Amino acid sequence: MDVIVFIPILFFSIVLHEFAHGLAAYRMGDDTAYLSGRLTLNPVKHVDLIGTLAVPALCWLTGMPLFGWAKPVPINPMRFPSPRRDMGKVAFAGPAVNLTLAVICVLVMKILILAQSHFSVHTLEQAFRFLQYGMFINVFLAVFNLIPIPPLDGGRVLTALLPVRAAYAYDSFFGRYGMYVVLALILTGGVKYILLPPTMLIVGLFSKFLM
Repeated sequence: MDVIVFIPILFFSIVLHEFAHGLAAYRMGDDTAYLSGRLTLNPVKHVDLIGTLAVPALCWLTGMPLFGWAKPVPINPMRFPSPRRDMGKVAFAGPAVNLTLAVICVLVMKILILAQSHFSVHTLEQAFRFLQYGMFINVFLAVFNLIPIPPLDGGRVLTALLPVRAAYAYDSFFGRYGMYVVLALILTGGVKYILLPPTMLIVGLFSKFLM
């Protein structure tokens, strides 16, 4: 039953993540996503057969933590006033939206707590279940995508912050091997040691706010 709630929230969150990249790029002068029909909230346009369907299904069947990704939005950094710096901003837009969604979930939960006398116990339980999933999924997605390894968003953010020579060397290596590193971290379970500390820290802060 939980997967019926979990999967739509995950899907909606990763679609908004990609939309945020496209919107940020559009506002900085790159209309590539717009011209290719990807600057839209229509979920069909963002479905990736592997990342949106196969990987979440495999994770669920094998008992691994559920995660996935949408089809990357096409972006042309050469259309930006400052390609390297602005690409970092566009990359950060996706995780920023996920964190914003998590905060919205927490704020709605706080409102429900303050107004709990106006709702039935069943309604509160169902609402909290949905909102807690939304909070945790979006925190997890934000933290995962901010791992500083290209092609993840954190790699693009780090490249934008490093000095030019260091950024070139970093991007040259991880641009070629980054996906293999990420897959190795996932398949070996090593990614949990990177994700759990910041994820639990953020969730802990949210929990204190709700108390």
